[in-house]
Amino acid sequence: MFKETKAFSGFSVNDLAAAKAFYARTLGLEVEEHPAGLTLKIVGGNGTLVYPKDNHIPATFTILNFPVANIDQAVDELTERGVTFEHYDELTDERGIARGIAAGQGPDIAWFKDPAGNILSVLQEP
Repeated sequence: MFKETKAFSGFSVNDLAAAKAFYARTLGLEVEEHPAGLTLKIVGGNGTLVYPKDNHIPATFTILNFPVANIDQAVDELTERGVTFEHYDELTDERGIARGIAAGQGPDIAWFKDPAGNILSVLQEP
């Protein structure tokens, strides 16, 4: 039934203007505004819908992962742009990077939040 459908994902925010500024200016994504909210134009996929919700509750899981060639450089650049990285006991280093998910299994990854409190990540491509 959905084999040929171009599915897309979406998530809510409590302040559409703050989300637009963050995703466009801080992260440098192309953002399209429309009556339903915003569409994040992400290379290689369909757009991601960002919609306003008055009773928004931030996601408690990672909603978007951004693969990068060099995680240290990405963390440095995002920190310079005002992004604060999450720190998880014994998982992340002082910069907020989990190296090989702290046990040699998985990519190097660092988590941060958008203005609505949703969790995002940068992860180093193999």
